[in-house]
Amino acid sequence: MPKDAPGAAVPEAPFAWTDAEARRRAAAGLVRALRPRPADTDLLDLASNDYLGLTRHPEVTAAAAGAARRWGAGSTGSRLVTGSTDLHAELERELAAFCGFEAALVFSSGYAANLAALTALTARGSLTVSDAGNHASIVDGCRLSRAETAVVPHADPEAVRKTLGAHPGRRALVVSDSVFSVDGDAAPLGALADACREHGAALVVDDAHGLGVLGDGGRGALHAAGLAGAPDVVATATLSKSLGSQGGAVLGPARVVEHLVNAARTFVFDTGLAPAAVGGALAALRLLRREPGLADRARAVAAALHARLTGAGLTAVRPDAAVVSVRAPSPEQALRWAADCRAEGVAVGCFRPPSVPDGVSRLRLTARADLGEEEVDRAVAVILRTAPSR
Repeated sequence: MPKDAPGAAVPEAPFAWTDAEARRRAAAGLVRALRPRPADTDLLDLASNDYLGLTRHPEVTAAAAGAARRWGAGSTGSRLVTGSTDLHAELERELAAFCGFEAALVFSSGYAANLAALTALTARGSLTVSDAGNHASIVDGCRLSRAETAVVPHADPEAVRKTLGAHPGRRALVVSDSVFSVDGDAAPLGALADACREHGAALVVDDAHGLGVLGDGGRGALHAAGLAGAPDVVATATLSKSLGSQGGAVLGPARVVEHLVNAARTFVFDTGLAPAAVGGALAALRLLRREPGLADRARAVAAALHARLTGAGLTAVRPDAAVVSVRAPSPEQALRWAADCRAEGVAVGCFRPPSVPDGVSRLRLTARADLGEEEVDRAVAVILRTAPSR
């Protein structure tokens, strides 16, 4: 029947199905919305990942502005074409040296860095062993790779060992966050490395929440564990948390970095990181090297928040770095709690299903090295005053 004939079916609009998805999200209380923040605000920030408080540091912003004036607003292309500058190379050299690795490669985001490592360092027929609590970028990297992925229980080196042992002689890679972003707990890196070495597997660690907070002067979780620079260990990191900028990096043996330059699609086909972000991250790295106490201060603020909130009766996971996770009775109460905190001038994160694998909702507080005692007092008072009935 001609499409214009009487009685002909009218085709549904191609994206009409999204209306049903929107209704489903609304019914489940899972609607996300963008909320642009102003340049200046009176909100006390315990929601961002600016662990060292360097995003607005005058040295960092001046370096970012200077890089933009010198190199331009954008990198102009892939790093293999026109997107690499002397500034990119300088950041890579200094980041690798600071963290204790042979080489580093800068990407446009930490997400892109994880995708690169997990797709370019695996192959069809190889095995990837991934912690159940790993970040979404790791999950997506595993999905995009051609490797078989085995998900093991959270922070369980024995489960890793058994999984590797069940695939003898197979090329294998184990991947884990160093500090898990939901609860702020640290992975047992030493035990994971031992399990890998028993079976000849590589270890890839996302140190997004460890760099700048853990290790000697903030050199990261792998440096603290004595694994930095090992020939069988690769780290990924972000420049958008402790270094207050934007972008990501992979650190490891020079042979690995050389392979990524040639084989990682999120490097080869992506526009290089903008010069302003590179300049800002480099300035923040140099500032951290000059002021190693910043890492200690971030951990001290996290410990203080945890001690005072749990002392008042709340349930919170003991922080291993700068993330403090406070349990909420339900997703709805977590949302209301976060909104009430914001209404009283304190911004906090709110994690709830399906973003959390254990189904437990919580407030996620991020400690910052630049928070003073009065600001910690204010945050604790607001969180306790707005807490749901317990």
